Amino acid sequence: MLKLLLDEHISPAVAAGLSRRIRGVAIRSMVEWEGGSFLGQEDSACLQEAFAQGLTLVTYDRRTIPPLLKRWAEEAHSHAGVIFVDEKTISPADIGGLVKALAMLVKQARTWDWTNRIVFLRR
Repeated sequence: MLKLLLDEHISPAVAAGLSRRIRGVAIRSMVEWEGGSFLGQEDSACLQEAFAQGLTLVTYDRRTIPPLLKRWAEEAHSHAGVIFVDEKTISPADIGGLVKALAMLVKQARTWDWTNRIVFLRR
């Protein structure tokens, strides 16, 4: 089952909107996840805890996350999946567009095995 963790640069309004659109979807915002204790933490710490909880990270971060995932793959270190969003495709300010795109993905990929899966979100 797909469970999402929105990185700290994605508005918590996306989690609220997706929860309203798809009943029963497990979605957490980094801002409130674990009491906000992972805000500003290293990507590796966030991804490790997300893996422990079975949460797939949704992020716009295409600068630091890909090199980390490459290193982890070389070390056979697993993660619970990452969904990359391109700000040229869906602006971070486009809450409705991001909710709609995530809702389509959740409906399509809800039962996939997300271990070590990487997806680029489409509009």
